[in-house]
Amino acid sequence: MASISSDPGGKRRILFVDPLDKQQRHTVRRGKVSQRHAEGVKRHVEELVAAKAMGRSPELETARWVGSLPDDIAKKLAKVGLISTREATAGSRLGAFLDDYVQRRIDVKPATKEVWSQTVRNLKKHFGEDRDLASLTEGDAEDFKMYLVGERLAPTTVHKRLQFARMFFRAAMKRKLIPSNPFAEVSAKAATNSDRQRFITREDADKLLGACDPTWQVIVSLARYGGLRCPSEVLSLKWECIDWANERIVVESPKTAHHPGKSCRTIPMFPELKPILMAAAERATEGAVYVVEGNYRQVADTAKGWRNVNLRTQFERIIKRAGLVPWPRLFHAMRASRETELAKEYPIHVVTTWLGNTPRIAMKHYLQVTDDDFAKAAASGAECGAVGAQNAAQHVHAVYRTAAHAHKKTPAETGVGATSEHATQGSAQLYKRRGQDSNLRTRLPRSPI
Repeated sequence: MASISSDPGGKRRILFVDPLDKQQRHTVRRGKVSQRHAEGVKRHVEELVAAKAMGRSPELETARWVGSLPDDIAKKLAKVGLISTREATAGSRLGAFLDDYVQRRIDVKPATKEVWSQTVRNLKKHFGEDRDLASLTEGDAEDFKMYLVGERLAPTTVHKRLQFARMFFRAAMKRKLIPSNPFAEVSAKAATNSDRQRFITREDADKLLGACDPTWQVIVSLARYGGLRCPSEVLSLKWECIDWANERIVVESPKTAHHPGKSCRTIPMFPELKPILMAAAERATEGAVYVVEGNYRQVADTAKGWRNVNLRTQFERIIKRAGLVPWPRLFHAMRASRETELAKEYPIHVVTTWLGNTPRIAMKHYLQVTDDDFAKAAASGAECGAVGAQNAAQHVHAVYRTAAHAHKKTPAETGVGATSEHATQGSAQLYKRRGQDSNLRTRLPRSPI
């Protein structure tokens, strides 16, 4: 289908016939290259000719070869009609495709796009914005994984960013920009880092509330004893959502609002919350909408999603003022502590309904083993051991008493023993008589038939 022609000086050309017009011959000049290089070009040109003749996409290897070509060679192939011009396929460039994909996803929240942007930034930095999508191989995807690991990211973070990369390239494959997904088999194991978990005891929570001003008492109590997500759910709580008569609170959940039936949930007005909310209601100005005073909500609810703004900074000051040491994931730890407490008293489906997650997520990211669990197990074990030892001692004493009584009494002195002895003798005589009867039957002559 194609041939190699050598010119004087070592310059080589690839010759082929247009598959749609057999009368027209085309030439792709490669300059002064080796015979081996020319043969590789010839092989790819033949695949492009076959793909054009059959109206299909070229094989994966050829598609990636085309994507890795310099612009000048790509222009030569486009000129002879084997590939499209690079200007016409700008969407196949990595940077342009990623930006377009994120912009088109109007079904997700701005905060989600903000999370995606971290992976987009990593892909652009590692591969370059002008990298052709079709030129990326499975090996390139593995190299990207090692790049993320080299950035000293947490295993779960590497797992999530590779997951987003697979999603991006799966969309490119659906748009026929690439023949296959190079990230399809590239993944990293997500691991829960127990070192970042903390159980905030009630004693520490009381210290925190004692170091807070009235506004922060509401924030801390809603997170620790209400299990609300902070800042989104805490700062979104409205006075109209508090049902004082029935002692229930409707919690609006911006994080899950895009899921059907997940825009809000109802929790009990836990005893720890009631006095703090009542005090806040007395302080609230007339016409106040949100439970948490101040401009925290206006600052935290940004166009790109919820932000902690300076909540974390202020909370760290409160923690230190309370004589405690700041822990990782300040607000998540309080929410997880509340779910751990509730899971000890109520069925898990009830707890997760109140907290707004699922049993699987609760088990993986929220529920913790506390010091009280160890103390309770040790106490119950000691109690069971004491009861067992007491029962064993009573059993030993009973054996000794029985043995002593048996030593003092004889079968002749007890009616029960005598009865057993007579019964034994009677049985022996009965068996003896049966044996005699059997012998007698054996000795009798048989009657004739």
